[in-house]
Amino acid sequence: MIIPELLSPAGDRERLEAALMFGADAVYLGGDTFSMRAAPQNFDFEGLTEAVKLCHERGVKVYLACNTLPRNGEADVLPSYLERWQDIGVDAFIVADIGVLSLCKKHAPKIPVHISTQAGIVNYVTANEFYNMGASRVVMARELSLSEIAEIRAKTPKELEIECFVHGAMCVSFSGRCLLSNYLVDRDANRGECAQPCRWEYALMEVKRDGMYFPIDDSKEGTYILNSKDMCMIEHIPELVNAGISSFKIEGRAKSAYYAAVITNAYRAAIDGYIKNPVPEYKTPQWAIDECYKISYREYCTGFYFGHPNENAQISLEGGYKRHYDVVAAVKECKDGYIIAEQRNKFYKGDELDALMPGCKPMTFTAVELFDADGNEIDAVPHPMMTLKIKSDLNFPKGTLLRKEK
Repeated sequence: MIIPELLSPAGDRERLEAALMFGADAVYLGGDTFSMRAAPQNFDFEGLTEAVKLCHERGVKVYLACNTLPRNGEADVLPSYLERWQDIGVDAFIVADIGVLSLCKKHAPKIPVHISTQAGIVNYVTANEFYNMGASRVVMARELSLSEIAEIRAKTPKELEIECFVHGAMCVSFSGRCLLSNYLVDRDANRGECAQPCRWEYALMEVKRDGMYFPIDDSKEGTYILNSKDMCMIEHIPELVNAGISSFKIEGRAKSAYYAAVITNAYRAAIDGYIKNPVPEYKTPQWAIDECYKISYREYCTGFYFGHPNENAQISLEGGYKRHYDVVAAVKECKDGYIIAEQRNKFYKGDELDALMPGCKPMTFTAVELFDADGNEIDAVPHPMMTLKIKSDLNFPKGTLLRKEK
């Protein structure tokens, strides 16, 4: 059995710390250039240096996304970036471009190279060729079934690792190769700037009838004809392991630290449970499955893993996320009969709270008595980032997230 790596997203320092706390074996992140997530939260050189140090102290690997398709001018400056990133000790580069792969091998030969899902690898011939070119890992196209992945595993060298997405947003375009955003709003998805027009609501208009539109809908809510469901494979850990997948990847560098914490924790429990009891009838703990519904999410599906999804792939009646829980505080410490925490969202005395801790089922308790930082009793916690105290003998580790159902 290949014991899979759990690979979590780290869009910034806060999300990185959440992934580390809740059980990631490795994280993937972006620098301030050449990354498919162009948001300002990415790591500059100093921040990346600190991130690598923090992760290595905890035995966690760092994979740096260098997966844009660079233009001529960018290709000229890439070698110097690769050399600097090699010097700080990242554990792998994630690349999508053959030219970038060649530059990695020339200018940063000590660093393994992972081939991004955007390379569109759908067969063992391509996987083998990337291995021959120096890649140590290939990230499968999301359009493959488990049986196809198993065949690729069987027909490639055992030294070549196989990584697959197991949770998160799905792109309507083939492995993320999309021009919609570029054409519609001049934001290039292949350079990390996708505006996600596939999530928009569409209708049909006729040019000469200004102000009139002709809905192309299934119901009064409209139609989101390009809007794919999210992937969730937490109930299928045995099938993923048995296909020979080396690394289970969670999508979501642009998502919140709370998302990184919850989904990492859930898949950590699911994977560890199966590794301890690898029987055909293994079932993921129900609480871990339930965690996937305590974040902001779209309707879930299993993507292409069990064949073509047909009608079970598209959200036709809604474009936004579902969200049933709010994080209300983060625990700083527990002492002298109090939970001392920092507020994230308003909550009230008497609210039932859920405590999310690493590696275990969440615990529910009631905030019977609330106090401010000076010890004054209060009925609510209204101010962002205020320090608060909850009277309780419970003992939670620092970083435990407190949340309540909406």
